[in-house]
Amino acid sequence: MNEIVQMVAQKTGIGEDKARQAVQVVMEHLRSRLPGPIASQLDHFTSGGGEAGVSAEIGNLLGRKSA
Repeated sequence: MNEIVQMVAQKTGIGEDKARQAVQVVMEHLRSRLPGPIASQLDHFTSGGGEAGVSAEIGNLLGRKSA
């Protein structure tokens, strides 16, 4: 999740603390709206189990090119 937080901070120009709060709010919202199995995958990714893939996908959504 740290990579996502850093990306949000960089793209928006807000501090890392505020970016972390924003990412946490979005993640909580997604967890509450997604079906259980998908929400558990989100938990897996945000706990570091697949952060690179999620970060790359979010980067793609934000217009960042993947290497």
